[in-house]
Amino acid sequence: MTESVESGSIEFGLGDVDGTTVAPPPVVAVVGRPNVGKSTLVNRLIGRRAAVVQDTPGVTRDRVSYDAIWNGRQFVVVDTGGWAPDAQGMAAQIAEQAELAIGAADAVVFVVDTNVGILDDDEAVVRVLRRSKKPVLLVANKVDDQRAEAEAAAMWNLGLGEPHPVSALTGRGSGDLLDAILDILPEAPKEAVAEGGPRRVAIVGKPNVGKSSLLNKLAGGNRSVVDNASGTTVDPVDELVEVDGTLYNFIDTAGIRRKVKEAQGHEYYASLRTQGAIERAEVCIAVIDASEPLTEQDVRILTNVEESGRALLIAFNKWDLTDEERRRYLTREVERDLVQFGWAGAVNMSALTGRHVDRLGEAIEDALQGWETRVSTGKLNAFLGRLVAAHPHPVRGGKQSRILFGTQAASAPPTFILFTTGKLDPSYVRFVERRLREEFGFHGSPIHLSIRPREKRKKS
Repeated sequence: MTESVESGSIEFGLGDVDGTTVAPPPVVAVVGRPNVGKSTLVNRLIGRRAAVVQDTPGVTRDRVSYDAIWNGRQFVVVDTGGWAPDAQGMAAQIAEQAELAIGAADAVVFVVDTNVGILDDDEAVVRVLRRSKKPVLLVANKVDDQRAEAEAAAMWNLGLGEPHPVSALTGRGSGDLLDAILDILPEAPKEAVAEGGPRRVAIVGKPNVGKSSLLNKLAGGNRSVVDNASGTTVDPVDELVEVDGTLYNFIDTAGIRRKVKEAQGHEYYASLRTQGAIERAEVCIAVIDASEPLTEQDVRILTNVEESGRALLIAFNKWDLTDEERRRYLTREVERDLVQFGWAGAVNMSALTGRHVDRLGEAIEDALQGWETRVSTGKLNAFLGRLVAAHPHPVRGGKQSRILFGTQAASAPPTFILFTTGKLDPSYVRFVERRLREEFGFHGSPIHLSIRPREKRKKS
C-alpha cells in the first residue's frame, strides 16, 4: 500500500450547491435533561426508529439530525444529549452541543418528565431558552393516561405557555404535537432543491481511534463529543463540511465492535446504524490507530467497506504518537495484514495536531474518481485478449478454461462480468483483477468480478 496523498445537518442556508440553490428546511431542536424521553419522542416525530433509545441516561451524546415530514411539510428534527447546565467533563460538552443546536434551530421542543415533575435543571434550561428568543413548545412527556394529564397541567409553572401532554412511547398526543410544531415553524422558501447533493463520506473505525476528532478538525469546531472513553459516539452524525473548496456530507459513526453479538443494548443498535452509514456513503474513511498494533477489528472493518462496494481511504491516525520503531513495525503489519487492500489510498495523519489532514480532500476525490471509472466494452475486450494470450488460464483436469469476452455491468463500484468456457481458479480471478487495476486504475475502489461459465449444450 502506498501513501497516495500522504451543516452540517445543522449548518443550514448553504447557498449554491452545484449551481442550484438549496432551500433549507426549518429546524426543530429537541432538548431537555437526561432520560426524559427525547430520543423516543424524536423517533415518534419522524415516524421511524432512527435515534438510539435505551432506559439509561446519556445514551445520546452528540446532536443528531433527522429528516421529517408532516402534512406535506418537510422539516429537520435535531436530537440532543441530556442537558444538565452545571455539568462538567463530557456532560459539559453534551450541554454545549445542545446549546449549539438551539442556536441553529428555528424552533425548540423542550421535553420534561411528567412523572418526575419540575426540577431545578428544568428551570435552568428555561432560562437559557428565554435568552435564545426562539419559539418554544413545552412537551410534558410520559402522559400515558387521563390521570397523568392532570399532573402535566402543573408544567404551566415553567412559564413557557401551555404544556403539550404526550406519550412518546405509545404515540398518545403526538399528532397534536406535530400540528403545533408546524404552526410555529417558518415557511420554507420555495426554491429549487439540487438533486444528488454533496458527496457522502462515512468515517468508520473501531472505538477510540479518533473518528470524532477527525470530524471536528475537518469541520473547524467541536461538532462531535470527544472523550478518551471508547464508544462516545452512538448515533451516526451528519455534518456538511467544505474540504479544499468542495462540500461533503460527512457521517461520523459509532466505533464498530468486534462482533455485533458482543454489543449490548444501545451499542447493538448503534452497530446496525454504523452499517447503515457505510451503505449510505459513497466513500469511507477507515481510521486506524497508527500508534497501536493492527487488530482483527481493523481488518474486518476494511473488509466490511469492501464488501459493501464503497470507495475506501485508510487514515493512519495518531501519527504524532509513533516513533521510528513503531513505524517500522506498522510497515510490516500493513504488508502482512492489509496486502489485499493495496488498492486503497492511505494518509498518515494526526487529527489532534492537524498533520496531513489537508491531504484528505485530494485523496477523497481520487477514491471517488476510481469508484466511478467506466471502461468501454471495446477497450476491455482488447485488454482481455492481450491478457489471455500472454497469460492463459492453467490447465485443470485436462481442460483449460478461457475468457471469451467481458463487459462492465456497472460503476460505483466497478462491476465486471466475464463470460468464460468454464470456471476460473480464484487465484486467476485475483490475477485478472490486479491486471485490470494496472491497466485502468480504479484507485481507492473495490472491483467486483462475476464469472459466467458458458452452459454446456444438452445432448438431444
